[in-house]
Amino acid sequence: MSNFDAQTTPTILTADDPGWDEARRAWNLAVDQHPAAVALPESAANVVAAVNFARERGLRVAAQGTGHNARPLRDLGDAVLINTHAMRQVSIDPVARTARVQAGVLWQEVADAAAKHGLAGLAGSSPDVGVVGYTLGGGMSWLGRTYGLSANNVAAFEAVTADGRLVRADAGSEPDLFWALRGGGGSFAVVTEAELRLFPVTEVYAGLLWWPAMAGARVLQAWRELTQSGLPDAFTTTARYLNFPPIPEIPEHLRGGSFVVIDVIHLGVPAEADTLLAPLRALAPVTDTVQTIPAAALGHLHMDPEQPVPAVGDGFALADLPAHAIDEIVRVAGPGAASPLLVVELRHVGGEMSRARPGNGALAAIAAPYTLVAGGLAPDEQAAAAAAAHVEIVKSAMSGWAARQTYLNFTESQADPARFWSPRAYDRLRRIKAAVDPANLIRANHPVPPAGRSTGQGHTQGDTDGQSSRP
Repeated sequence: MSNFDAQTTPTILTADDPGWDEARRAWNLAVDQHPAAVALPESAANVVAAVNFARERGLRVAAQGTGHNARPLRDLGDAVLINTHAMRQVSIDPVARTARVQAGVLWQEVADAAAKHGLAGLAGSSPDVGVVGYTLGGGMSWLGRTYGLSANNVAAFEAVTADGRLVRADAGSEPDLFWALRGGGGSFAVVTEAELRLFPVTEVYAGLLWWPAMAGARVLQAWRELTQSGLPDAFTTTARYLNFPPIPEIPEHLRGGSFVVIDVIHLGVPAEADTLLAPLRALAPVTDTVQTIPAAALGHLHMDPEQPVPAVGDGFALADLPAHAIDEIVRVAGPGAASPLLVVELRHVGGEMSRARPGNGALAAIAAPYTLVAGGLAPDEQAAAAAAAHVEIVKSAMSGWAARQTYLNFTESQADPARFWSPRAYDRLRRIKAAVDPANLIRANHPVPPAGRSTGQGHTQGDTDGQSSRP
């Protein structure tokens, strides 16, 4: 390895080395990644060396923390995969109300560290999603209706550019790069550290309302009406069909069952939420777990898998959700659909996440009022094919309400990159990409091509919670 200091060169593995399969593994075990090599940095200096290593050998770079949303990357044979999972330092400043996190840090690690100081970050629904990639793609938190997207609550990034420079990007230094990294995905630099704002939240009123799946039509229509009643920003909710497989890993009381479930998260007084929930509770949920809980416990509320699993899924944003759209969800995901999917979920957005404030980043706001996600387990090829086919059925049924601008972190298929941002933001992102990475060295799962290049899907990059995104 010429031109490298032994002190800064990370471990670099190829296919013949021990540990190769673990190092190249995506979070989704159904995604089989085969990069040219894998770098395992433990510091920012290691990342600089890895980027230089790739560039000097005519290879590209793709960065991942945990490997969420890796499917859109496709072939990695021309790239060094920079796996940042070992970069796990978290530092909380309780006075400034900020967290400094390295590129491999998981959201639950931040939640637990911040809670010791009476603070909370803008974590998503999954406790093991990476902070950096989630934030690069936007970062839609349970607290986001009150405080906005994670991307728009970043004070600074530390990142390695395509030419091997370690830079600080904030409002006063590298301002274009700072803007692009806040919701523009992982196409612009390899982030080694982020500084994020924290908020004085210690407890939330949160939980789940459960019904048998047969009650789905009534429950989902009531939920739709609730979300269109002018909810306060402090109130966040999702609705989903859940079909649990009959496997030992699932708790016995859920195993093999099908349910419709409403998630509730409220930052205000419980009585306010109870008033809002009265129409849903009138439908007699069989289980109601809504109660005051520590903010750090929100990471487990959604029951997302907390370890890698094989899965197939996809999603997009919805511009509207009329009553007929709920009928379609019931038709393709309810008990009569014989759906093999684990989940079909509607998420209410809005609030501060929908407000494009001056000073926000590339993803200034999410204009759509709802998002849709559908996914299923894929333990073998037959199950994967069945789940993929039904995901397409759900997407087709809801396509008439699809928003023009969709959400990067929920998109697990290759898509036109122009759909993730406003036209003006996308044009600016392409110009910034051309300025910071004209040779397109850095890959992302949802790539931004440099201005002057084709916008075709031939080049992709990153990872949703590695260096790209997720909720």
